[in-house]
Amino acid sequence: MERIKQKRLVPVVVIDDVALAVPLAETLLAAGLDVMEVTFRTAAAADAVKAISTRCPQMLVGAGTLLTPEQVDCAVDAGAKFGVAPGLNEKVVARANGHKIPMFPGVMTPSEIEKAIELGCRVLKFFPAESAGGIKMLQAFWGPYSHTGISFVPLGGVNAKNMADYLALPAVCAIGGSWMVEKKLIAAKDWTGIGALTREALAIAAAVKKG
Repeated sequence: MERIKQKRLVPVVVIDDVALAVPLAETLLAAGLDVMEVTFRTAAAADAVKAISTRCPQMLVGAGTLLTPEQVDCAVDAGAKFGVAPGLNEKVVARANGHKIPMFPGVMTPSEIEKAIELGCRVLKFFPAESAGGIKMLQAFWGPYSHTGISFVPLGGVNAKNMADYLALPAVCAIGGSWMVEKKLIAAKDWTGIGALTREALAIAAAVKKG
């Protein structure tokens, strides 16, 4: 958690070809980013996580789009160090708790926030951020929940243009995004482009002062 809060940036990666997983991780590391989330939306996801965790041990790799307890098991077996989900599924959170890995469930309502707190989650994915009210919604949440010890990772419509505004919020510990690791960039093996976008995002994050 401290590493995520230090970098304040979690690239959300969709990998179709496991052979590209390690070169991508190496590119991110070379750019200065040692955190990444590999989504379990493709058949290559588990093998990608395993390859990265084995060959790039300095990378803190997590698994995203975990929709079932079985996917949590698979992700942990592959070496994932944290889990992320688009929604709040009590069984998924419970399985992650059983494995003793942090789980970031997706929330967009006060009721979901309170359920997540009850389940022991302290970092919550605010998704889909822009569609769910964006910065104004997070500011509204912070009033009643600032004393609880939670923080948010907004994702969904967050990009290089608006990430600084999100990161300036006291409620936000990091942001998630895919613009620096788009599928077309990965498929094209555009490691130079990915590295440049990642360095730009890290520079923006480092320059932001909390409001």
